Amino acid sequence: MNKLLLSTCALVMGATVSHAADLGVPRTPIAAAVVAPAFNWSGLYLGADVGFIATRYRLIDVAVPFTAAHPNPSGAKIGLHLGYRHQFANNIVVGLEGDLSWLGASRTGFFTGFPVAIRGHARMDGSVRGSLGIAADRVLLYATGGLAFLNVGGCTVPNVGAPCIAGTSFSGTRIGWTAGAGLAYAINNNWSVRAEYLYANYGTKTFTPPAYTASVSNETHTVRLGVSYMFTTGPSAVVARY
Repeated sequence: MNKLLLSTCALVMGATVSHAADLGVPRTPIAAAVVAPAFNWSGLYLGADVGFIATRYRLIDVAVPFTAAHPNPSGAKIGLHLGYRHQFANNIVVGLEGDLSWLGASRTGFFTGFPVAIRGHARMDGSVRGSLGIAADRVLLYATGGLAFLNVGGCTVPNVGAPCIAGTSFSGTRIGWTAGAGLAYAINNNWSVRAEYLYANYGTKTFTPPAYTASVSNETHTVRLGVSYMFTTGPSAVVARY
């Protein structure tokens, strides 16, 4: 019995000493669990785009208000864009962008009941727009809208291939509004591609070349593809500790 008691006491004392020794050893820190980095769209970007523009170009001779010509010039366009985005609340992206494009849009439309035609053209357009989008990692879906301008002109011609009749040329820069939507995809941390549609409306303006007075209304539809270099975007690691 004495031997049994002595053995039990020795075991209890050994366990107590071992536990006390463990209390003096610093605990090893638990490693942080790093979630796969999510792409962040915040930053400055610069790029170029190509596309197609269709212009509704309605002209009414003020002297004969019931006649009209619709040259509706359309054609290719190429341009540059510069902007800045900021991503917050995980996936909300706001931005501001300016763009400028050169247009190859020209077409001739005839006045109803008259032996002359109006040759209309659009040479340049641009815009300053805000945007609001939702990001899903490297995919960004956004709506955009703002101020737009369009440089247009035209003249009266006796037939489709003829030169302008003297005193009938007019030109000017129209100011209006634009709205649209787009989809962007980040190829890597610096390069992204996008597809975009924009509608613009420039209201009505009266031009007064020497030979006549004309009221011109313009609106445009643009579809374009672009590529952008992003200066300060990239992945943001999300760290979670357990």
